[in-house]
Amino acid sequence: MSLRVEERPDRLVVTLDRPEKRNAIDAELVAALHEVCGRLEAEPRLLLLTGGADGIFAAGADIAQLRERGRLDALAAINSALFARIRALPLPTVAAVDGPALGGGAELSYACDLRVCTARAFFGQPEVRLGILAGAGATHRLPALVGEARAKELLFTGRRVDAAEALRIGLVNRVVDEPSELLDAGHELLDEIAKGSPLALRLTKLAVDAPAAAHPALDLASQAVLFEDEEKRRRMTEFLDRRRR
Repeated sequence: MSLRVEERPDRLVVTLDRPEKRNAIDAELVAALHEVCGRLEAEPRLLLLTGGADGIFAAGADIAQLRERGRLDALAAINSALFARIRALPLPTVAAVDGPALGGGAELSYACDLRVCTARAFFGQPEVRLGILAGAGATHRLPALVGEARAKELLFTGRRVDAAEALRIGLVNRVVDEPSELLDAGHELLDEIAKGSPLALRLTKLAVDAPAAAHPALDLASQAVLFEDEEKRRRMTEFLDRRRR
């Protein structure tokens, strides 16, 4: 198996498990991640995605497989379609990154809503040095995360970004010093998120990820749905009761 999946009541913890290949993203791993997406679409839960305890998140696509792919493989959007599916999952997702997240591995982390990493983590898009482009999301997700000029620099040069810079430029949300602290940091972030209304989280994610042309209509429609939700009434009543004490 190329993945390990731990089920919790409100989340899945998914660990990439190809240590002998530095968690390189191959066809088997893509298929396994599609299965995870299917489960989270059918039963929406939070997702914590990590690379395990070996100091590697994902060292990119499997170059041996990538070298043999032709134009029809590129048009099939093998990695791009998977990462778009992860991005569109109903509830928030967090990537917990230790060590290298390169090429497709970095793009996999960008597909998640939030990222936490260790001090020894680093990110990079070396595709142009291999004669291709970062075709699985970096050309549009990276500019949204760090700004157009900085994203272009990273995509044009293939330069690696260490954890300190990643935090400074907004590529990651939190950095922990020790690898042993990484999963706890990911769970702590998800625990904070889980305090919110599941429906409000779901609609907020839809609104944030929607194109600009969808606003404000999407916001108004989403708020109309939430205003009629019993969960909203319960939460606001509890809030008001606490203020009266």
